[in-house]
Amino acid sequence: MPKATWNGVVVAESDKFETVENNVYFPKSSIKSEYFKKTDTTSVCPWKGTASYYTLSVDGKENKDAVWTYENPKAAAANIKDHVAFWKGVDVSK
Repeated sequence: MPKATWNGVVVAESDKFETVENNVYFPKSSIKSEYFKKTDTTSVCPWKGTASYYTLSVDGKENKDAVWTYENPKAAAANIKDHVAFWKGVDVSK
């Protein structure tokens, strides 16, 4: 079962997920929301749309913009709506 771990804490875990461009996208329902803080950061992908970001906050440490999501993805990426993915040192294992 895929899980995302940062700073020694599992921040997401689910047996249902999507894989896009070698990134595991976890359903938002599988995240431990107490560790996530929405930021104002956005980026644009030509085929997925506009991504929004979250900072992980675990045990007093922060990993800025380590999580992204496509809240309103383009049709080609509809399968990752309501999912999040990780980077910046977050360990994602399958």
